[in-house]
Amino acid sequence: MPVKIRLQRHGKKGKPFYWIVAADARSKRDGKFLEKLGIYNPNTNPATIDLNVDGAVKWLTNGAQPSDTAKRLLSYKGALLKHHLLGGLRKGALTEEQVAEKFNAWVAEKDAAVAAKVSGLTQEQEVEKAKALAAEKAVNEKRVSDAQAIEAEAAAAEAAEIAATEVAATEEVVAEEAVATEEVVATEEAPAEEAAGEETKEA
Repeated sequence: MPVKIRLQRHGKKGKPFYWIVAADARSKRDGKFLEKLGIYNPNTNPATIDLNVDGAVKWLTNGAQPSDTAKRLLSYKGALLKHHLLGGLRKGALTEEQVAEKFNAWVAEKDAAVAAKVSGLTQEQEVEKAKALAAEKAVNEKRVSDAQAIEAEAAAAEAAEIAATEVAATEEVVAEEAVATEEVVATEEAPAEEAAGEETKEA
């Protein structure tokens, strides 16, 4: 029975995650499988890969063929390296201590690289967050300054309107006073003219 190590899709539309399984090559992609070897979640950054390395090596030793994507995942987690080292152990080229030492050194180097990538992503996220915060602060300051300018314009317009109203009221009062003065003068001049007219008649 030909065995393939491949991915079996799970998850929802637009956000899939995968099981890494050993399955009969003739079975459906999401059908029955012989053993679940791990999971692969590409929705995280970096992608989450959890693999049973020893189980994968056992299936590789028994002749299972990985698909292209599964082969990259096995290589990323060191299963192909361990399979290669165990091949050297079977041929007598390496001892168990050498196999363990080489594999552990590779795992330590890989973990350091992954940790550096995670650290770099964290720093990038912090920089992007700081940029977004600065942009938001600038927008808020502009909004406040615009509001203050509008308030100042409204206050100036209101002050100008009040001043115009006061000027108009003053002019109206002055006009009323002028009219009243003219009426008083006219009233005073009328008796004087009548008296002058009577004196002229008597003469």
